[in-house]
Amino acid sequence: MLNEKKIAILGAGNMGDALVSGLIGSELSAPKNIICTDINQSMLDEIKSKYKVRTTSNNLKAVGEADIIIFAVKPQILATVLIETAPKLDTSKLVISIAAGVPLAAMETCVKKDLRLIRVMPNIAAAVKEAATAIAAGEHATQEDVSLAMEIFNSVGKCIFLKENYLMDATTGLSGSGPAYIFLIVDALADAGVKVGLSRQDSLFLAAQTVLGAAKLLIETQEHPGQLKDKVTSPGGTAIAGLATLESGGLRTTLINAVEAATNRSKELGAMMVQNFCDANSHNSD
Repeated sequence: MLNEKKIAILGAGNMGDALVSGLIGSELSAPKNIICTDINQSMLDEIKSKYKVRTTSNNLKAVGEADIIIFAVKPQILATVLIETAPKLDTSKLVISIAAGVPLAAMETCVKKDLRLIRVMPNIAAAVKEAATAIAAGEHATQEDVSLAMEIFNSVGKCIFLKENYLMDATTGLSGSGPAYIFLIVDALADAGVKVGLSRQDSLFLAAQTVLGAAKLLIETQEHPGQLKDKVTSPGGTAIAGLATLESGGLRTTLINAVEAATNRSKELGAMMVQNFCDANSHNSD
């Protein structure tokens, strides 16, 4: 049971804050069972004030007390924090990483021991508890570990489990980066509304609410987007005229290319992170 576990969240930034809010708001965990760490004392003071959780700047202390450790630090410093906390890491603890681009194998190599590892790719919508999150498991993670991770991240949105770790790059390209694509689309729709006479405020509201409503309709009806599209388009009507313009402008192809480009960039950054981890590990051995 998750509410019986001690949880350490290393990194009290936006994602760390969202996770604390989700866990406490959904009553999956009590404030007394959560300890947050950060190098920024003001962030620790803020998260303690908001949620009444325990805080410390001592990562090793937090990891030593926890059953579940969530590494919510930036990928660039993950190796450093892993090496710092390695003395308290072992297979008695579930270790969850949300560091983009860092393969699970690199993490185990860094600490030089087997770990029950879970890799997670959420997105920015965790801040409003609507994240799309993908979860992949390391070799030593159990089915219970996967279930606990999904329970944690379902508190800030909805999760899928990927059997193949290598697909995390594709997830980064689609849902991890996806909110940026949608923000651009909403901004463009709002501009269009202004061009045809609506106020900026009204245009932005209508564009954002339209995206929200369309997404909710897709999720709740489970209908194929093509079927829902057909329901909106009537012969000789306004929607088909707009769709024809979008198709002639290459919107579909452009979005496909955007996801592919972001996926390839995720792979490139992942390779760089592996090298950084190897360098950090080599330096730690000297």
